[in-house]
Amino acid sequence: MGSLVVAACVAVLCASCVTVPAAPAAAVRDGEFDWPLHPRPAVARAFDKPEHDWLPGHRGVDLAGGQGQSVLAAGDGIVVFAGVVAGKPVVSIDHPGGLRTTYEPVSPAIPVGRRVIRGDPIGTLQPGHPSCSPCLHWGARRDHEYLDPLGLLRHTPLRLKPPVSAPPHS
Repeated sequence: MGSLVVAACVAVLCASCVTVPAAPAAAVRDGEFDWPLHPRPAVARAFDKPEHDWLPGHRGVDLAGGQGQSVLAAGDGIVVFAGVVAGKPVVSIDHPGGLRTTYEPVSPAIPVGRRVIRGDPIGTLQPGHPSCSPCLHWGARRDHEYLDPLGLLRHTPLRLKPPVSAPPHS
């Protein structure tokens, strides 16, 4: 019976093994995202979620960039797609909590299965996005719900200075 339990444990451990190298613990920063282009780009077209999935809308944001500009992972995750969709090069990254970000048109510089840390280069921006070129279309979704990726960004905390007391009047 004991060898059966050991065999079952080994089977469970082997089934959970992944060929993706583990990231150092210090490098994981769940919930922290940053701009996928640096310096901070202008938003050329905002997110416009349709009322229903089948209606037209804009399921991401378009960020102004330069042809050949390095595109960066917006957050920590694993590359789950790096290829061509409908004639456009696309990179998709899965992040903790069921979130997926997509980047197009981006010529991939990393393979599927690669673990990335926020700020890692994932490819280069290519021309060809219909609304502006070159622009990065950056999308985000959790499960089947599209999200505004700008809502993922780290915001600098607001720090107020202590009030200055007025000098006494003489």
